[in-house]
Amino acid sequence: MTENASAPLRVGVLGVAGRMGRTVAEAVDAADGMDLVAAADPSAAGTEACGVTVVADVDALVAVDGGLDVVVDFTVAEASRACLPVLAAHGIHAVVGTSGLGDDDLAALRGAFTSSNCVVAPNFAIGAVLMMRFAELAAPWFDTAEIVEVHHDGKVDAPSGTAVATAERMAAASADWAPDPTTREVVPGARGGAGPADIRIHSLRMRGAVADQEVVLGTAGQTLTIRHDTTDRASFMPGVVLAVRAIGGVPGVTVGLDALLGL
Repeated sequence: MTENASAPLRVGVLGVAGRMGRTVAEAVDAADGMDLVAAADPSAAGTEACGVTVVADVDALVAVDGGLDVVVDFTVAEASRACLPVLAAHGIHAVVGTSGLGDDDLAALRGAFTSSNCVVAPNFAIGAVLMMRFAELAAPWFDTAEIVEVHHDGKVDAPSGTAVATAERMAAASADWAPDPTTREVVPGARGGAGPADIRIHSLRMRGAVADQEVVLGTAGQTLTIRHDTTDRASFMPGVVLAVRAIGGVPGVTVGLDALLGL
């Protein structure tokens, strides 16, 4: 659907039964210049979210009276792979916060979103986006680096998309990293997982946490720690609202919020 600049954006939310999906629905409902007009989640069909009756699937979502301009997807990778092509086929923009989408998924999205746009972000917290950028800038000046990410105990994938994206950006910024000196792990896995450029990533899953990440870089005589902490899912909502508002002006598939922030 082509947006009318004088009318509010008509927005739908996928995965509204989850905690993040509910928060997104509330943020969209409260934001100026957009209306929550549809929501979908098979586990909550028939219930209400911010005054909107939840439907069971993406096909019912796109059939909403009056159509949709943008759909925000905070589901799981398997569901996103099924739902996003449907949105693309209907010319609906997509803002995607689903974790676990890889390079093959992004290539498929680029082939699908030709008449509408798609923003895929590993993290919608503005502070997290800046943290990744700062780590990328610091990478060429250090010899070693490791990433520690902490998420709530309901997160099923590890490491997080933010941690992987951070390692990818650091690896692209510098290929000159000192080798890991470890020759024997007393406890298998104690050194974490080897990410891009063998940058080690450690994933913690903690009850009571939301989402935190720390990047520690070291060189002779000094270390630099770049850390971002999230205490509430509300921290992600300014980035989601920004993406919904800006998506009409970023053709094709955009990965990360950097372009929307001018970074």
